[in-house]
Amino acid sequence: MIAALQVSLDGYTQGSDRGGEEWVDSWADALGLVPDVDAFVQGAGMYPGYGEYWAAIHAAPDAVAPFSTRLPYAREVAYAEAAERTPHFVLSRSLEGVSWPPSARVIRDLEPLRALKEQPGKNIYVVGGPTLVTGLLNEGLLDELKLIVHPLLLGGGRALFAGVSQPRKLELLTALPGDAGRVIVTYRC
Repeated sequence: MIAALQVSLDGYTQGSDRGGEEWVDSWADALGLVPDVDAFVQGAGMYPGYGEYWAAIHAAPDAVAPFSTRLPYAREVAYAEAAERTPHFVLSRSLEGVSWPPSARVIRDLEPLRALKEQPGKNIYVVGGPTLVTGLLNEGLLDELKLIVHPLLLGGGRALFAGVSQPRKLELLTALPGDAGRVIVTYRC
């Protein structure tokens, strides 16, 4: 189970109350970091916007998607196509249902994810956000964490690891330079 998140240099995630959407150029960048995906996992907080955004790109790749002011990049269209054909599990106690992709389903607890993780196959991509990632870390379900670190200090917002239940040492696997001063850091959990 692999999570890939975009984070500011001072540890805050996109979607904060301090302008996260403006500094994240594309939400599709993380998919290229997680090859061979068999399933996507996300929480109820992220799903509604995620579903609306990627369903719109899949349905009309030549139109401006919700929450955007530009046409989708080719990598975003590719992500929408991959996401459309890949099962999605949305962890939620409050959502009654999910509509996109057609294979998406709501799960109420971590047991289906534990069972999925035990099955042979490829990677499970944790789409995010920080609450879900922290919960999976706390439960020992996350195997790898990839951070796309932006050279930006937000000074506040939504902390990436708020709620970690105990100190945890991660093993550095790689640290690679990215575009526009970003650094992609990969840890084994």
